[in-house]
Amino acid sequence: MPGRRRSAAVALAATASMALLATACTGSHDTGATDDPKARTTLTFWHGWSSPGEVAAIEDNIAAFERKHPTVTVRVVKGITDDKLNQALRAGGSNAPDVVSSFTTDNVGRFCSTNALADLGPFLDKTGIDPEKTFLPQMAKYTEHEGKRCTVPLLGDAYGLYYNKKAFAEAGITAPPKTLSEFDEVAAKLTKVKGDSYEQLGFMPNFQGYETTFEHYAAQFGVRYLDDRGRSALAADPQVKALLTWQKGLVDKLGGHRKLEKFRSALGDEWGPKHPLHTGQVAMQLDGEWRGKMAKDAGLPFEIGAAPFPVPDDQAADYGKGYLSGTILGIAGTSEKKNAAWELVKYLSTDTDAVVSFANAIHNVPSTQAALKSPKLSDDPVYRTFVGIAQHPKSSHAPSSVNGGAFLLTAQDFGVRYEAGREKDLDAGLRRTDAQVDKDNEQARR
Repeated sequence: MPGRRRSAAVALAATASMALLATACTGSHDTGATDDPKARTTLTFWHGWSSPGEVAAIEDNIAAFERKHPTVTVRVVKGITDDKLNQALRAGGSNAPDVVSSFTTDNVGRFCSTNALADLGPFLDKTGIDPEKTFLPQMAKYTEHEGKRCTVPLLGDAYGLYYNKKAFAEAGITAPPKTLSEFDEVAAKLTKVKGDSYEQLGFMPNFQGYETTFEHYAAQFGVRYLDDRGRSALAADPQVKALLTWQKGLVDKLGGHRKLEKFRSALGDEWGPKHPLHTGQVAMQLDGEWRGKMAKDAGLPFEIGAAPFPVPDDQAADYGKGYLSGTILGIAGTSEKKNAAWELVKYLSTDTDAVVSFANAIHNVPSTQAALKSPKLSDDPVYRTFVGIAQHPKSSHAPSSVNGGAFLLTAQDFGVRYEAGREKDLDAGLRRTDAQVDKDNEQARR
């Protein structure tokens, strides 16, 4: 489902006022749109939410939009996957969506470079909305590609560390670790071996574990994925080697890849009540802000705490940062109702009450500066930990790419082989990974 430093509230209020006054101006030749946003029309909106509470929350916001725009009816289609979305954006036609949302932040580069989603820059300019001042900076950054903004953020996700307070107390641990060396010690201390498995695992470090991906770890190290020419720079970045060396070291310390994989394969579903953090099978978990609500709804027999995920020891001053991503919102490039569609996009992504009510309902992080300051935003302390992570100036998302998140999967695939001991030469393996990423990117540009 994740940015920071904000402008004064007065500036944001002025921006919002300008947005309302400029509505009628939207739709010049700059936008390429010719429809009248005040004419009676029906918009089709596709989104990926499917659980009853999430669907109800977005439909409440749609209903509020329709009350403000009585000539516009929004036909909502839920549970849309990115595969289906991509097919519809390519095909167009009367059944295609006008407005779309996606959970896959990594696909922004693909959406923008193929013109599957319309350029929102002219709409933002005409409406007087400055993305850098309206949205959290890193969320504004990950919703554009090479200077083209074809999406805006619609709520965000921030990743941090959840921990079992009962397990901490039993082990005599008084506070969550802040550095990775402290984290390794805590993870080992919390681990209880049972035969050839575990009664309790301090932390599941494997790259195929829930949320323990290369990309999520990389945010803590400050990995630079690409060089100034846009070519893969993994082999040249010392932080990549530090990440993989640390991760494999923790895998070995906690029992080794094979033993951990055997334990992992028997764990419950990530989204169900048998999640290993819920069952107590793992004592610490890297996860997003939604996990707090899921754990609370599960009625656990112990209390969980939350903190930023630890950072490398030589980056201790940056403790508090984390990986960010979130839902993105855009207008289909094939839509013939772009001006009306922009009114919906603008409302869902920048109206403070809409953003706050949606964030509270589905337990995501607000994406606008104004929403983060709203007194209506949930004050739950676990949730607020992730709101803080989202605002840290060094929290980050991976750079956009023309082939979506393929380069991240390539890096992770190498990480899986390295943690398992199938790759012995770290430097040579990273050079091969760079070559594969560059090859894939070249093919995607053709």
